[in-house]
Amino acid sequence: MIRAHKLCKTYRVHRRPPGLLAALRSVVRRNYEEVRALVDVSFAIAPGERVGFLGPNGAGKTTALKILSGLLYPTSGSVTVGDFVPQERHTDFLHMITLVMGQKQQLLWDLPPAETFAMNRALFDLPRHEADATQKELVDLLEVGPLIGKPTRQLSLGERMKCELVAALLHRPRVLFLDEPTIGLDVSMQARVRDFIRRYNESTGASVLLTSHYMEDVAALCPRVIVIDKGHLIYDGDLRTLARRIRPEKRITMHFSSVPAPGELDRLGNCVARSELQATLAVPAAQVTEAVRRRSAGCPSRISPSRIRRWKRSCRSSSAASPPTVA
Repeated sequence: MIRAHKLCKTYRVHRRPPGLLAALRSVVRRNYEEVRALVDVSFAIAPGERVGFLGPNGAGKTTALKILSGLLYPTSGSVTVGDFVPQERHTDFLHMITLVMGQKQQLLWDLPPAETFAMNRALFDLPRHEADATQKELVDLLEVGPLIGKPTRQLSLGERMKCELVAALLHRPRVLFLDEPTIGLDVSMQARVRDFIRRYNESTGASVLLTSHYMEDVAALCPRVIVIDKGHLIYDGDLRTLARRIRPEKRITMHFSSVPAPGELDRLGNCVARSELQATLAVPAAQVTEAVRRRSAGCPSRISPSRIRRWKRSCRSSSAASPPTVA
C-alpha cells in the first residue's frame, strides 16, 4: 500500500543574527545552510496495517507525512501510495487518503461542522445518500450528534478533534495519515479517539500511519513502529521487541515486614532503590517469575499464584505492565 525507497528531503534555510544592520546586510548577501530532514528512509506498509511513526521533535516525521500525502516533493528517492505517486496529486489518489494534523484544522471557524461536512461532500463529489449514511455512521461512532450544529468556535478542543475526524473520513479513505491526533486532549478523550481509530481500521481495512508523542496512543494502536532520529531510520519492527531492547529488565517492588538479612536482595536481582522496609529490584525479564517465587518461598506473600500468572500474561501482551508488589 505505502512504499518509500531511499527517501531524502533537504531544506535550504536562511539564517541571520538579529538587528537592523543584519537585516539590511541580508538583502545584499544571504547565508544559507542545508538541513537534511530525511536521509535515505525506506519502509513499506501493507494494506490494513497500523504503524506508529516515532521520533523526537524535528526528527522528520511530519515532513515524511507531507511527502506521503503529496504536499511536499522529496529531494531524492521514490514513494508510492497504492498505485499513485503522491506528488502528482491524482484525483483518485486524493480520494484514497486523508491527512489529519492535530495542530491544524479544516473546520470553518464561524460555521457549524455540518457545513464543513457538506463542503467536503461537494469537493469529493460524493453521492448525497452515500455521504449522509457515512456521516451518520461516523457521528454515531464518535458521539458528536449534538455538536455538529454548533459554531466551531464554541466547541472544546476535544469536540473539535472528533468533528475533524468526521470531516477527514467522510469520503472513506483507505490510507490514514494521522499527525498527533490526540495532542492537547484529556485522558478520556484520548482513549475515545484511539478506540475510534481502531474500530475504523478494523471495519474498513484502512492503513494507518500514526505519529504521536503519547506512547499510550502507540501502544494501544500500533503493533509495529518506525523510529527516525535526525532524518535517519533507526528502527522498524515490533513495538514489544523495541521495548525489550531499550529496557530488558523489569522492576519489582518489595515490601518487608522486617529488615531483610544482608545479601538476601542481591540473590534476587540488582537493587536500584531501597528504604528500611521496601526495595525496588531490577530483574532480567526472563527471571522475574523465579525471583518472585524465591522471595515468596521465604515468607508469606500477599500475591496469589493466579495474580502472578495474570501479570505474566500481561507482560507478553504489553511492554508497559506494572510490576507486582511482593510482601
